[in-house]
Amino acid sequence: MRRSILFRKNIEPRCAYCAHAGPLDDERATCKRRGIVSMDDHCRRFKYDPLRRVPPKPAVLRGTFSADDFLLGDQDDEA
Repeated sequence: MRRSILFRKNIEPRCAYCAHAGPLDDERATCKRRGIVSMDDHCRRFKYDPLRRVPPKPAVLRGTFSADDFLLGDQDDEA
């Protein structure tokens, strides 16, 4: 089974998703090792925590769709 992108081994280290850091505001974090640091910063004590990653925003459907566009199969067979 293919591993999820959240658990890949070549993650770029950032304090934003380190187990030792906690968010202070949008730009800074409090690190147990180094104090207040930038979210883009990292150190050699980096420990990846996949639960701290923020997933990308979902794609927006463009166009006009009705509920019938999302139904599977024929409606005549069910009746």
